[in-house]
Amino acid sequence: MRKNKPTQNIICFLAEAGQLKRVKRSGWWVVGIKDPESVAEHSFRCCVIGYMLAKMEKADSSEVLLATLFHDMHEARINDSHKVSSRYIDFKKIDPKVSKEQLKLLPETIARELTVILEKYYTQSSKESIIARDADILECALQAKEYLEFGFKQAKSFLKIGKFLKTRSAQQLFKQILAMESKDWWLHLTNFQR
Repeated sequence: MRKNKPTQNIICFLAEAGQLKRVKRSGWWVVGIKDPESVAEHSFRCCVIGYMLAKMEKADSSEVLLATLFHDMHEARINDSHKVSSRYIDFKKIDPKVSKEQLKLLPETIARELTVILEKYYTQSSKESIIARDADILECALQAKEYLEFGFKQAKSFLKIGKFLKTRSAQQLFKQILAMESKDWWLHLTNFQR
């Protein structure tokens, strides 16, 4: 831990979290998307999806929200790496190591709570961690669908990610993602209805 005041450490952690606004989701580069969403943008919608899934699955929504909120925090230090890199780098060892070091900045009670939640997320050892992972997958699928509709045809390959969903609710939402167009949310609010 830095030898700063506890509030200085918290501000350092928060500033590091802000780095996620500048870290781009690198997996989209392989399909030709030059300016994909940031990790922070991904994490926001992942939290929203996680909350919905937790309610649908009658799980602890606060635990799911914390897992989805912090699941990619380590990428502030090591960047986002797409799946090709996992052939060469063991992220199952690196991600928890980075998270553990980051959490040392926080007050002990907060660090302890987040350590437990992230440990469950990394090991997929609770219902809530499985839901959080499903939220992460669904967010990626929804983003792929949007990129596909924006003309990035190779983004369709990312929709294969649906086979990794574990919860019934996530599988149902995935089917709906495939069936709808991303503009459907606003189309009914305008005079442009079909």
